[in-house]
Amino acid sequence: MPADTENVTRLLRAWSGGSREALDQLMPLVYNQLRALAARCLASERPGHTLHATALVNEAYFRLVGADVNINDRIHFYAVAARLLRHILVDHAKAHNRQKRGGGAPRLSLDEACYIGADAPGGMLELNEALERLAAHDARKCEIVEMLYFGGLTYEETASLLNISPATVHRELRMAKAWLHRELSGQRV
Repeated sequence: MPADTENVTRLLRAWSGGSREALDQLMPLVYNQLRALAARCLASERPGHTLHATALVNEAYFRLVGADVNINDRIHFYAVAARLLRHILVDHAKAHNRQKRGGGAPRLSLDEACYIGADAPGGMLELNEALERLAAHDARKCEIVEMLYFGGLTYEETASLLNISPATVHRELRMAKAWLHRELSGQRV
């Protein structure tokens, strides 16, 4: 496994340096992990969701190909991928809502805010808007939520990427959840 990690890091650096071939070599090495992240994101979506994990990973790949991004290491790559998966799901939800021409999505509980449930149509859009407000208020808390819930990173990986302690990740996540709960329950002041 260390050889794979080193190879992934080497390819990420080459890709950040502008090598398209490095990204093509990288994707088979990280595909299973990206697909697992995508499946995790989709597992809590509504039944009959029209976007599948493979399609989500393929869309992420196409967006990565055109991205001008500097990736530091494997953990940073997965954090970027998590944010990208979130944006793809949000774009998909927006398109779905445009087709339905409906609004008035129900309010979400704290658990639904972290894992969008089948009973929360439009929940991804509401969560995204709340995360954007959180990012404007405290970008690091938003990054922590993205990395943990959308990226599937551990507390330790998130802490390493953000150069903070796992205890700080835990504390900031608790504060972010409370903030999101207030926003999503309509208790804003």
